[in-house]
Amino acid sequence: MQSFLVKSVAAALVVGCMASSALAQTFKVTTIPEEAATEQVRKFGPITKYLEAKLGQKVEFIPVNDYPAAVEALVNKNVDMVWFGGFTHVQANVRSGGKIIPIAQREEDTKFQSVFITKTDSGIKTLADLKGKQVSFGSASSTSGHLMPRSFLLAANIDPDKDFKRVAYSGAHDATIASVVSGKVDAAALDITVWNKFVKENKVDTKDVNVFYTTPGYFNYNWSVHADMPAAQREKITKALLDISPNDALGKEILELNRATKYVPTKAENYKGLETAARSAGLLK
Repeated sequence: MQSFLVKSVAAALVVGCMASSALAQTFKVTTIPEEAATEQVRKFGPITKYLEAKLGQKVEFIPVNDYPAAVEALVNKNVDMVWFGGFTHVQANVRSGGKIIPIAQREEDTKFQSVFITKTDSGIKTLADLKGKQVSFGSASSTSGHLMPRSFLLAANIDPDKDFKRVAYSGAHDATIASVVSGKVDAAALDITVWNKFVKENKVDTKDVNVFYTTPGYFNYNWSVHADMPAAQREKITKALLDISPNDALGKEILELNRATKYVPTKAENYKGLETAARSAGLLK
């Protein structure tokens, strides 16, 4: 009997240690690097803190160097959740064989837009005026900084690779703005929320550089997880994101940093249009 009790206690200790170990596992989060690394860390610090409290485990934000790295991180399950642009979500889903699940997006992402900017004295007033000019996109994998601007250009019978003097890729939205301000390119396309943020913070002089074209709306960014994540954990994370409220200090800070009014549920079907656009533009095979 004593031997049985000893074994039972030992088994209970092992189970307890396993449970503690599971709770101690780090939940890893990353994002596409749409802005400088310092800005990424500042922007996602508060939501990391919030998720730690909600999930009851350590949450670590891990910056990556480029958009493809964010895709590979989730496809290979090196991180648990990624803030994707619509196009990178599609790329990850295709790359994984349909194993990437979008769980939440900002309300703003249901009707997202891109803007084309130029110097106010450039003479560029319409998309047609871009012919023969040097034009910059963001990352080649950016939804708002490349895929959708390119898609709308093609719809207007303008082929960037044939009609522009030079096509450049800045790598990030803030760098895109800088490329126009500095005169490296004649015009550029980027995320409307980054542009509005720069204007609000007086980081760009709209008397010198401003918007000359705004695209129609489309679905964009989302938080995505891998389909191999247990359903209960996925539901817990989704609820935590949807519960972020502007009525408390931390929630307000998270939403302001992420240029959001609130997070809302999303689904895979929302990104089928982006996949079609990517294939039509020759950016996805």
